Amino acid sequence: MLQNIRDNSQGWIAKTIIGIIVMLLALTGFDAIFNAASNSRNAAEVNGEEISLDELNQAMNMQRRQLAQQLGGDFDPSLLDDKLVRESSLRALIDRALLLQGAQNAEFAFSESALDQLILQTPEFTVDGAFNAARFDQVIQQMGYTRLQFRELLKQEMLIGQLRAGISGSGFVTDEQIEAFARLEQQTRDFATITLPADAAAVEVSDDEARKYYEENTGRFRSPEQVVLEYVELTKDSFFDQVEASDEEVEQLYQQRIANLAEQRRAAHILVEADGSGDADAKAKIEGIAKRLTEGEDFAALAKEMSEDPGSASEGGDLGFAGPGVYDPAFEEALYELEKGQVSAPVRSDFGWHLIKLLGVQSPEVPTLESMKPELIRELKAEQVEQRFVEASKQLEDTAFESSDLVQPAQELGLSVQTTEAFGREGGADGIAANRQVIQAAFSDEVLIDGANSSVIELDPDTVVAVRVKEHLQPEVLPFDEVKDDIIAQLKRSKATEQAQEAGEQLIASLREGGGETDREWQAVEAAARNQEGVEPAVLQQVFRMAKPQASEAPTYGSVTLPGGDFVIVRLTGVSEPKADLSEEDKQNYRRFLASRSGQQDFAAYRQMLQADAEIETF
Repeated sequence: MLQNIRDNSQGWIAKTIIGIIVMLLALTGFDAIFNAASNSRNAAEVNGEEISLDELNQAMNMQRRQLAQQLGGDFDPSLLDDKLVRESSLRALIDRALLLQGAQNAEFAFSESALDQLILQTPEFTVDGAFNAARFDQVIQQMGYTRLQFRELLKQEMLIGQLRAGISGSGFVTDEQIEAFARLEQQTRDFATITLPADAAAVEVSDDEARKYYEENTGRFRSPEQVVLEYVELTKDSFFDQVEASDEEVEQLYQQRIANLAEQRRAAHILVEADGSGDADAKAKIEGIAKRLTEGEDFAALAKEMSEDPGSASEGGDLGFAGPGVYDPAFEEALYELEKGQVSAPVRSDFGWHLIKLLGVQSPEVPTLESMKPELIRELKAEQVEQRFVEASKQLEDTAFESSDLVQPAQELGLSVQTTEAFGREGGADGIAANRQVIQAAFSDEVLIDGANSSVIELDPDTVVAVRVKEHLQPEVLPFDEVKDDIIAQLKRSKATEQAQEAGEQLIASLREGGGETDREWQAVEAAARNQEGVEPAVLQQVFRMAKPQASEAPTYGSVTLPGGDFVIVRLTGVSEPKADLSEEDKQNYRRFLASRSGQQDFAAYRQMLQADAEIETF
């Protein structure tokens, strides 16, 4: 069983665990799954199973952090639409709940021993090729999980992965489907093109035409509605100089940190799996192995020969270094009673009977107080700063709500009132005017029409602002002379495109009627494949949409207008399909691809069925 898990670790298991758990879930706290408070307010209910608002909020944070991780410095959280993020996150939570219910109803299961092996073999938890418990703790603590929480979520992901693999893996295709797909995929086409350029420089547009267009479309030529904002900004960094960390506090935190450093033990074991009916036989077998050890046989050799844990048997039973809390309680208790090189008596765990050997002990490296002092001081001060920042943010919220302007809140908090440049509903180029939440607040009825101060807006975790409108600039019709050049350029492009299209359609009509000849030069392409390089994608797409010519002397004609306005005439002269039989290797490649696609479609249909049959209520 465990060997199957190990063998598949390069497939969907690795993708699920490493790709989803370690990378994706590292971007959010585990509260989204486990820390939903006992709150009567729910975001949704799926077949009677509740999805709390806490879960939804954490899932929204996960999406934001995913984007921040993927885009790095290019990420601007203010551009996110909270409504869209909420809808997307809620759909994802509902979908996850349905898939878990589907896996449970289908009686998929993932054993604790397989879960142990999966954690031990996850690359993100290893150091120098071996599992390292300190590294494991560090990673999951950064994620915000406890060990039990991580194990539970990992099990859920594996159940969903089993369900997906079970359905997707059932896809199949016939030989006829493979051959039909291969014919289409390997089909090539002979065609030629003539491009009629849209030459805006050759088009004349008079001032009268431009003015007529201006008068008929006056509404298009208005200055944008704009606002000038006043704002007060509160930053977390401004509080660091106002707090202190005593030597006693630093010493106390240091002792807490080094107390958490755990001893690592390197274990090897020989496992004989047992269930209820075969427990006596398993015990007798492990006792027989123990006897062979006492007679001088090598532990590693016996593990390779007799252990029923394929994940470690090939390594002589070696499980690598691990700290407390990783193994089954009975296994761990026995391990920590051993001296280096000693072998335990037979030990019964949930997985069967073990003989355990302690291969080595690794004491933790304890850093000095001086080396950790800057970090500890920063952490202690950060706790005080966080509290002060929260209190100051609340004070800003209250005074901004109660005041008719921002002068009083600024005075009470020792801040200054700042002013933005004028900006429209699309936002400004930089500063708070580029923040989407500020833009939404500035143009809200409460702030723009009622003239109230905004509520506190979080620009980032360390900065909040409150804003009010200082000046509201209404849209005005721009003078003709100011927009004249833009209108003329636009009309030239439009006329050039129309002229190219008109000339092209006339030429196609002549060609179809047998006029045949043109003084323009055809650009021929022979045996073009669907992914042909050097051909405009829009042209290539048109080529493969066109009907097959009835005869070589009766080509098919089509056309496409390119984004720049150029008009392309396409003449399709021939369609070639592969005639040679597919090799077995090619057939297998096509079969895998089509079966995979079919399986993915089946899984998508299964998800749609779950959604259609479910009782889902959102709040």
